[in-house]
Amino acid sequence: MAVAIITGASKGLGRALAGALAARGWDLVLDARGEGALKEAAGAVAGHGTRVVALAGDVTDAGHRSALVTAARRLGGVDLLVHNASALGAEPLVPLAELPLDGLRRALEVNTVAALGLVQEALPALRAAAGAVITVSSDAAVEAYPDWGGYGASKAALDHLAAVLAEEEPGLRVWAVDPGDMATGLYAAAVPLDDDPRPAPESVAPAFLRLLEERPGSGRYTAGALLERR
Repeated sequence: MAVAIITGASKGLGRALAGALAARGWDLVLDARGEGALKEAAGAVAGHGTRVVALAGDVTDAGHRSALVTAARRLGGVDLLVHNASALGAEPLVPLAELPLDGLRRALEVNTVAALGLVQEALPALRAAAGAVITVSSDAAVEAYPDWGGYGASKAALDHLAAVLAEEEPGLRVWAVDPGDMATGLYAAAVPLDDDPRPAPESVAPAFLRLLEERPGSGRYTAGALLERR
């Protein structure tokens, strides 16, 4: 049975991915900071008959990252690592002139530093499985949007880490995926006055499944392009 670690899995895209993988027989190790929401999400996906371990904690904590990988090893290994946990840096978003530096540090720690730390922790198991790493990117990593500077910078750094990891670990698949706009709590916190309808995360999950089914080369992909080719 394949095993995946998914961070930020209590809601939004992380929860949607957990459900989609569970429906296909994957065993899961799920992370989020909120214990109650994480337990509820884990219970929902466990209904598919998959084994689910839910560990609440902060991905910036090295001990928590180690616990996630240990749990996955107990289930059989690490075939997939999805770094979905994200921090905005400010809620709601603000211009760079007003961005608290502690907020920028938090975005970098969660979105970039923790991602590399978790990869480092899981790398022996990923190598053994010839596994895959998915980092959840954003169009803010490649486009200059007002107010999105801190978040976008952290995601741009994450994209570059993913690209370099792919070069250094040719036995793995390393995919940076821009899911596009979605109706998530993160987006609502970023731009609370924007009430335009957006796709549900569940509608984006099939793009990630396509990567796992077809295993194209490492690189940066957009969910929109992956869905169009289905």
